[in-house]
Amino acid sequence: MNWLLTRLFGRLPIGWLQLSHNKGRLFAAVAGVAFANLLVFMQLGIMGALNGSTVAPYSIIEADIILSSQEGNTLTDSEHIARVWMWQALGVAGVAEVSPLYIGNLPFTLADGSSVSLLVFGVNTTQPDFVSETVAPMLSQLLLVNTALLDAGTRGIPAAVFDQLKAGQPFSFEASGETLTAVGTMNIGGGFLADGMMMMSDQTFLRFFPARSSAAPDHILIRVADGVSAETVAARLADVLPALSVRVQTNEAAQAADLSFMSSERPTGIIFGFGVFMGILVGLVIVYQVLSTDVADHLREYATFKAMGYGQPFFLGIIFEEAIVLAVFGFIPGFFASMALYAGLGAVTGLPVTMEASRAILVLFGTLAACSVSGAIATRRLTKADPADLF
Repeated sequence: MNWLLTRLFGRLPIGWLQLSHNKGRLFAAVAGVAFANLLVFMQLGIMGALNGSTVAPYSIIEADIILSSQEGNTLTDSEHIARVWMWQALGVAGVAEVSPLYIGNLPFTLADGSSVSLLVFGVNTTQPDFVSETVAPMLSQLLLVNTALLDAGTRGIPAAVFDQLKAGQPFSFEASGETLTAVGTMNIGGGFLADGMMMMSDQTFLRFFPARSSAAPDHILIRVADGVSAETVAARLADVLPALSVRVQTNEAAQAADLSFMSSERPTGIIFGFGVFMGILVGLVIVYQVLSTDVADHLREYATFKAMGYGQPFFLGIIFEEAIVLAVFGFIPGFFASMALYAGLGAVTGLPVTMEASRAILVLFGTLAACSVSGAIATRRLTKADPADLF
C-alpha cells in the first residue's frame, strides 16, 4: 500500500501512514464511512424502486400522447376524463387512432386466506396497437368475458400458479363476487400501490367495477400518424381541448411528470430523499471527527512542518489524502453490503431494487466529495496556528 500511494501521490504517503498507525481508529473510521454509504445506497435503491414501479405501467401501453384529467396526479393515481374528448381528438390533424384506458384496484383473497391487491388495466381488445408487443398476441384471449392476463411478478401468489399458466392451464379465482380467470401472464412486477398488475378487456373491467362508466375512462391514449411529431400533435390538441379539465402530454412527458410528482410531492419520495441527506450528513460528521482528531494529535508535527516553510496546500494535501483513503476504503464494503441487501429486499418484496452503475459512480464521487469537504474543515485550526505557540 505504501508503494502504491507513493507512486500515486509522488511523495511519501504521510496521510496513509498516520491513519494506519492507529489501526483501531482506522477500522472505526472505515466502518463509519461504509455505514454512511450503506444508508445512502439503501435510500437511493428504494427511491429507484419507487421510480421504477411508478413508470412500470407505461411498459404495457403503446401511446404517443396521453390525455388525462387535470385533477389526476400520475398514470395510476388519476381522475376520470370525459370520453367525449376522445372523439374530438380524432378530428385533430395528425391523430391516427384513439383508445380509452380504464384503471382500478382489485383486491382478492387466495385459497390460503391471504389477500392480494392488483392494479387492473381495462383496454379495448380490438386495438392491439395500444398495448406492448409482448402483450398484443395474447389480447384476443381477453375477448372472452371475465378473462385476464396476470402479472407474473405479483407478490403473494404461489409460483405454481404461474407455472400452471405458462403450461396453458387457466387459473380461476373469486374477486368482487365474480369468478375471474387468468389465461396468460405478463411481466411487470409489484409496486408501492399494489402487489401486481392485471390486464383485461374494457367490458370485463366494467363488470368488475360496476360503479365505473364507459363514458369516463381514466386516460385517453392517442397514436399519431406516421411521420408526424408527437410534440406537434400534442400542441394542436392543447389548443383544441379545454386546458382547465384536460391535460395533454406526450408519453415521455407523462412519465417525467409522474417521476417528479412521486419524488417531490408524495411523502414517500420526500422521506427517501431526506434519508439520502441524512446519510451524507452522517458521513460528513464521522470523517470530520476522525480527521479533526488526527490533526489535533499531530499538531506539533504539523507545526514543525509549518516552521520549516511548508504552506497550507501541503497540509491540505495530507488531509485530502486521508480523506480519499477513507472514502475508497469505506465505499467498497458499503457497496457490496448494499448489493446483498438489494438482492434480499428484491426477493422479499418483489420491488425492482437493483444496483445501477450510474448510482454506484454517483455515490463514490459523492463520498469523495463529502470526505474532502470534511478534510478541508478539519484543517482550519492549522491556518491560524503559530508554530511558536505550539511548543
